[in-house]
Amino acid sequence: MTATTGHRTSPRRVTIRDVANAAGVSVATVSKVMNGRDGIAAATSERVLGVVDELGYETSLIASSMRKRRTQVIGVLVAEFEPFSLQLLNGVSSALQQTAYDILAYAGSVSAGEHAGWERRSLSRLGGTLIDGAIIVTPTVTLDEISVPVVAIDPHTGPTGPAVVDTDNVGGARMATEHLISLGHRRIGHLRGRTDLLSAQQREQGYREALMAAGIPIDESLIVDGGYRAARATAAAGELLGRPDRPSAIFAANDVTALEAIRVAASRGLSVPIDLSVIGFDDLPAAGSGRPGLTTIRQPLLEMGTAAVHLLLAMLDGGASERIQMPAELIVRDTTQPPLFF
Repeated sequence: MTATTGHRTSPRRVTIRDVANAAGVSVATVSKVMNGRDGIAAATSERVLGVVDELGYETSLIASSMRKRRTQVIGVLVAEFEPFSLQLLNGVSSALQQTAYDILAYAGSVSAGEHAGWERRSLSRLGGTLIDGAIIVTPTVTLDEISVPVVAIDPHTGPTGPAVVDTDNVGGARMATEHLISLGHRRIGHLRGRTDLLSAQQREQGYREALMAAGIPIDESLIVDGGYRAARATAAAGELLGRPDRPSAIFAANDVTALEAIRVAASRGLSVPIDLSVIGFDDLPAAGSGRPGLTTIRQPLLEMGTAAVHLLLAMLDGGASERIQMPAELIVRDTTQPPLFF
């Protein structure tokens, strides 16, 4: 006898074993059908999918979209949720609002310094089961033999993957250094980014090119590793600013390390921009909201996220992969001015 005093009996959830029994196949066969694997006869697949519909079996996003072999989900894979990737994620989210796709943001659980290969692990968990395609931010390896269409933003090895969205890093870094040179700075330090990323290498290249074009000798001791991280930049900025012949200006490879350089300068009694000019790269929200406002090179992160979505959706519809390079732009705020000495 079923109790009815204010309580309803919840229907038992349909399991994969129920589907297998009703379809007259093994659990392994149902699993293969649900995951779209080869080796299952068409008639068997149709029978299993019919039972899935009849029983209302839902195992994941796959089950509800099995007939069209799409999950209607785009994955955004990042090594970690930090300011750069969050801005890109905002652009992706905004672009997908106008589509039938949902977004799955996934962080690769990367410990400090352990970057290599995180995206392969993430794709193996999500590709072909939870997502139709992926946008991967700063992948560390060339992405070949992958199960879903992929667009890489700011890739490790440059435009060698199936599709790429990036910024003119060389031109932007050259622009940053030329801005400092135009103000009269000649002793310019560089907090370079992660040396395993092509973007960091290109920004150092642009820095070097601008100095050489201006006839300024390159002092290798003024180029130190900032690693794109505030924690790494603390010691690097301290190294530059602790010298008796310290630079009058610093070009940091990203805004995070530029802002840390400003903090380190203040801790040493130096005023920015009076005693030290600082310029960054990215134009994160913190660059414009702080005081003083950070002079920086803007890469259009929101637009890059949007472009990655449009490119990936075109690829899902059978379009070709391509490379999209966004322009860099100098944004002058309050942290650069002519030097008072040197």
